[in-house]
Amino acid sequence: MQVRELMTRGVQCVRPNDTVQEAAQKMRDLNIGPLPICGDDDRLVGMLTDRDVTVRVVAEGLDPWTCKVRDVMTPNIIYCLEDQDVTEAAQLMKENQIRRLVVLDENKHLTGIVSLGDLAVEGGDEQLAGNTLEAVSEHG
Repeated sequence: MQVRELMTRGVQCVRPNDTVQEAAQKMRDLNIGPLPICGDDDRLVGMLTDRDVTVRVVAEGLDPWTCKVRDVMTPNIIYCLEDQDVTEAAQLMKENQIRRLVVLDENKHLTGIVSLGDLAVEGGDEQLAGNTLEAVSEHG
């Protein structure tokens, strides 16, 4: 099964020059923790999580109304391609201990996100999902 068959589509992103407050508001409105950051060419340039907002903005005493997403986002993102097999996506999650993986098309444009939940529910392979969760949850 290919990743495109079970990924979540219609993923929204913010721009690097948006404020952290705008990004946090979008997280709240969409009820999500990770938020992709897309450049002007709509290519993925980073990721911002609710944990990033807490640790890199609030804990550092930065002003979320003036702090830009580019200043606190994680720039190096692990991703998979939409035509990859779900077992390859699961392997990437295991190796990098991540629960969500952004999905790009062949032109490196964001097309979706695949999560451990997607692997378990949509993928129908409980063993694959369980093994991936176990590896992601290990403390290194």
